[in-house]
Amino acid sequence: MFEVTFLPILIAAIANVVLGMVWFNPRVLGNAWMRAGNITPSEDAKKKMPIMAFIAFLAAMLVAYVMNHFGIAWGVFDWIGAVELAIWCWVGFVGPTMLGLVLWEGKPIKYYAIVAGHWLVSFILMALILVWMA
Repeated sequence: MFEVTFLPILIAAIANVVLGMVWFNPRVLGNAWMRAGNITPSEDAKKKMPIMAFIAFLAAMLVAYVMNHFGIAWGVFDWIGAVELAIWCWVGFVGPTMLGLVLWEGKPIKYYAIVAGHWLVSFILMALILVWMA
């Protein structure tokens, strides 16, 4: 990673959204996630899905943008560095903060594992894209 450029950030954000669509698909982990989180799908939620996906995409762009800055600051230039960057960002920012789902919101550890696992894989995927497209 040498500089912050729009295209790698865009591609990383798209990859995040696609991963989320697959990860939370009922045929993959979606049903287990809904059961663990006591989530019931509703027609209202289905109607709001496009706007929620767009907001998730914008959030993923922000994550990719910040990760790109960290990658430049830390001198990440290869895929090993990208994976390390992703894991350290997840360990330092996502993993601990998401524990609030279990500690304060009473969600089961399985729910945490599914959601936090998604973000770990997503961080790795986005970091690899950012390095590959640098």
